[in-house]
Amino acid sequence: MRLSTVSFRYSRRGPWVLRDVELTLRPGSVVEVTGRNGAGKSTLLRLMAGFVPPTRGSISDRPGVVGYAPDVFPVDQPFTVSAYLAHMARVRGIPAGTAAGDLAARLNATHLLDQPLGDLSKGSAQKVGLIQSLLAPPDLLILDEPFAGLDEQTRAELPVIIEEIAARGGTVVVSDHQKQLQDHPGADHWLVADGGVAVSPAPLASGPAAPSRGAPGAPPARVVIEVVVDADDADEVEQKLRADGYLTRRSS
Repeated sequence: MRLSTVSFRYSRRGPWVLRDVELTLRPGSVVEVTGRNGAGKSTLLRLMAGFVPPTRGSISDRPGVVGYAPDVFPVDQPFTVSAYLAHMARVRGIPAGTAAGDLAARLNATHLLDQPLGDLSKGSAQKVGLIQSLLAPPDLLILDEPFAGLDEQTRAELPVIIEEIAARGGTVVVSDHQKQLQDHPGADHWLVADGGVAVSPAPLASGPAAPSRGAPGAPPARVVIEVVVDADDADEVEQKLRADGYLTRRSS
């Protein structure tokens, strides 16, 4: 899937949210998307999912089956959880019972199936959004802040599901303020800032060693430099450092 000079704004005279974005998504890849609030992360995800078209540019080779879970699940619908999932399965043309039940068990949501959508907490609604995005095995899975409000069991299970999708050749893109995928093996990292997207590819599994400035064969010397930044700038600064090859550690 390729985004070619993609630009987007919400109105004809409105500000550009994204400008001239060039991105390629490989089958089997996992991408973590970060950036400050309002930078355009959710807009980028909606463009990739096909919910909105680019104002300029093009998106090509989008996979056939797309699963998408928004950051805010629309609970103002006249369904119980099980009825909603059955409805979404019919929309997708798949049998609902087994897939929904198995996913609910994996995501610790079986107890929610008989509840009205309007009675769900933020974390419970998030689980329902995740289940509907996975009902049909996705070739492209797009998750907008999926870890928000999840319990510990579900928080641990979701990266396993993501890795399973990638292992069979699916592509997964996750906007992740919770940084649950920061150290996910093989994940690429995208930073959305100033209308663009900076890409930090996953490190190679092996390759030539970095040159050493010490004795032959000795590891390069390292020092720790503490950098204090405003909380609103932390994601952007950290991603830029990581893109330049530095190891970062976030203090509490």
